[in-house]
Amino acid sequence: MIIKLSNGKELPVEMHKARMVQKITLTPAEERLKAIQEAGYNTFLLKTKDIYLDMLTDSGVNAMSDNQFAGFMNADDAYAGSMTFYEFADAVKDVLGYQYVMNVHQGRAAEHLLSKIFAKPGGAVITNYHFTTTKGHIELTGGSACLELYADEALKTKSTHPFKGNMDIQRLKDAIKKWGREKIGYVRMEATTNLLGGQPFSMENLKEVRKICDQHNLLLVMDGSLISENAYFIWKREKGYENKTIAEIVKEMAGLADIFYLSGRKNTCVRGGFIASNKKDLMEKLEPWLPFYEGFYTYGGMSMREIGAMTVGLREMVDPSVAGCSIEQIKYFVEKLDGMGIPVVTPPGGLACHVDARKFVSHIPKEQYIAGALTAALYITSGVRAMERGTISTDRDKDGKEVYADLELTRIALPRRVYTISHIEYIIDRLQWLYNNRELIKGLKFVSEPPVLRFFLGKLDALDNWGRKLGDAFKKDFGGNW
Repeated sequence: MIIKLSNGKELPVEMHKARMVQKITLTPAEERLKAIQEAGYNTFLLKTKDIYLDMLTDSGVNAMSDNQFAGFMNADDAYAGSMTFYEFADAVKDVLGYQYVMNVHQGRAAEHLLSKIFAKPGGAVITNYHFTTTKGHIELTGGSACLELYADEALKTKSTHPFKGNMDIQRLKDAIKKWGREKIGYVRMEATTNLLGGQPFSMENLKEVRKICDQHNLLLVMDGSLISENAYFIWKREKGYENKTIAEIVKEMAGLADIFYLSGRKNTCVRGGFIASNKKDLMEKLEPWLPFYEGFYTYGGMSMREIGAMTVGLREMVDPSVAGCSIEQIKYFVEKLDGMGIPVVTPPGGLACHVDARKFVSHIPKEQYIAGALTAALYITSGVRAMERGTISTDRDKDGKEVYADLELTRIALPRRVYTISHIEYIIDRLQWLYNNRELIKGLKFVSEPPVLRFFLGKLDALDNWGRKLGDAFKKDFGGNW
């Protein structure tokens, strides 16, 4: 919730209280430098003992509520026919409006099944913007091209456009005309667009996409992993929805999709996921493969305890104080950095504060992994583990050539109900120091590179030993903290 202060400024305040805490430590920067070197300048390969604030992702690291823990403990633990599953199915119907649902162990499992059944070899899947695992499944499992039909505004990191996650309607019409309906597996809308800086789409845009899908008999699939956040943005930014509830907006959004899936690690704060629909024939195409890849129909790769907690999380996610908790922290974070002249993605989106690495370290050439270098530098100077969202997160093409990302972002995720404003203020201070000393940051080169999803396991090295030089400058300014 946003509270107006006596000085006229606004402050996001937490609408929850901490009943259990986990100790964290801030290791000396000398040890952090050693840790990032051993990790191959890849923050995914850091150990949590070396991390102060873990802002790699919001996936699977959100805080569950007391009621979710109660749901976790009270689950009906059975391999088949558990009543906990049926309670979950009731929640899906109440919150999203879907009659049919199947659990999967996480979001990418849903992507695998959807691409296996509905993507067409030699065809295309259309999306407002890709996510790494989504694109991988579409291309590897379905053998389709992944067409990203975003508007020009989407790639402008400094912008006031409220819905940069919109699909470009004219480009959608052109793509259907070019490919033909029979070669398009489905149209996918991601709420919110992770790799564009957590940017939402509008209800108006979603309705336009739905209309075109109806005209051409195309399936509309929604990745609703962050649906409550997208709904919160619609509530705050779209005319005509200011008097709606988050619950009403979520149900309206879900009602426009033929198939809905999500990663429970995000909005529902629980490991797992599910696929849902009101069209029985579509679910029947997926059902035979569920036991083969995931598990029986009433657990789908999840434990019943997780499903019990997800049931509660699904109902809680439409509470404005839950849907907006990280969004308002991110807004505070982004606006303070933007006011200091530090380049960030605006307007503030969901999921994270995204630093525009291309502008932050403009002296680093694109072939030296700009966002990866900045992400490593942030860790060295703060102990904060962020994530590279740039060219390292984009695999090479089939000929081994580098595919340069549209955006080079350092993503500082804000897990729900985990961190406080004092943590954000600390990062702001370290980013300001880093920006003032940005010329010390140089590029990276790969020394070990897997063929797919290289951002998970790839290792790099710092050119010109810049990590040590950055550390020396940090030592000069902060003394004993080095």
